[in-house]
Amino acid sequence: MKSTAMSTKVYKVVSVTAIVILAVLFAFPLYWIVTGSFKTAQEINATSPAWWPSEWVLTNYEKLFSKQVAPLFSITVPFTDITFAGPQVPAAIRWLVNTVFMAVAAMGLTCATAAMAGYALAKKRFFGRTVVFTMIVCAMALPKQVILIPLLREMSALKLYNTLWAVILPIVGWPFGVFLIKQFAEGIPGEMMEAARIDGASEWKTFSHVALPMIKPGIGALAIFTFINSWNDYFMQLIMLTSTETSTISLGIANMQAENSTDFGLIMAGAALAAIPIIIVFLIFQKYFTKGITMGAVKG
Repeated sequence: MKSTAMSTKVYKVVSVTAIVILAVLFAFPLYWIVTGSFKTAQEINATSPAWWPSEWVLTNYEKLFSKQVAPLFSITVPFTDITFAGPQVPAAIRWLVNTVFMAVAAMGLTCATAAMAGYALAKKRFFGRTVVFTMIVCAMALPKQVILIPLLREMSALKLYNTLWAVILPIVGWPFGVFLIKQFAEGIPGEMMEAARIDGASEWKTFSHVALPMIKPGIGALAIFTFINSWNDYFMQLIMLTSTETSTISLGIANMQAENSTDFGLIMAGAALAAIPIIIVFLIFQKYFTKGITMGAVKG
């Protein structure tokens, strides 16, 4: 008995120690970016790394917010050339607004479409259901570079090129999202849905009041995946966005580097600014994300 208790205690100590070490290793890049954004150029480029700024300066953020200006927002009516612009602000603020809007819109639309499609594929019996799901699984292995030229021509024809919608809409039909939600929807007891129908619930009410609460952990996990995927999709942003007004924070910082050579302080300031929304979104959906991953791990 004592041997078992001792083994359990040793296991806990080793596990906690390993988790702490991994947490420090994963958090270190964020720490280095944040502290580096307040360092001088001499400290950043020094041969011996400075683990803590000897002098906290705002020079990097001043450069980030003073190089260019752009409208705070510009609302483009989809499928037209009509645009409404807001007041002028530092371009970095506009880039951050663009990136947040792009990621949040992609997250919301993807979760909505994936929830309905995954539910239908899991709980509805219709002709061609297996074929549709097989095509979705195959599409998960298809790199976006393969469809880039047709997608680019399509966005141009719809007058969406060089607008944020050209980056948002291709993400909405994310095959992985449909696949993930379908796996969660498979676990919905058929008896509950049948009971809702017997009580007179419509198809939409059955989905929104019975199925949706049960797949909420999966939607929370998908929300984080989609937000990060959209936020970090530099390739699509580089191809679809060409002007300062439509640039995202990563694209804007890259363009500034092309003008001013490599400025690591400026890069760190931009990266620190870009990390804030991702951290906020993760903290909001952390409960659902953890629960969703856990449920997916023990399912079946």
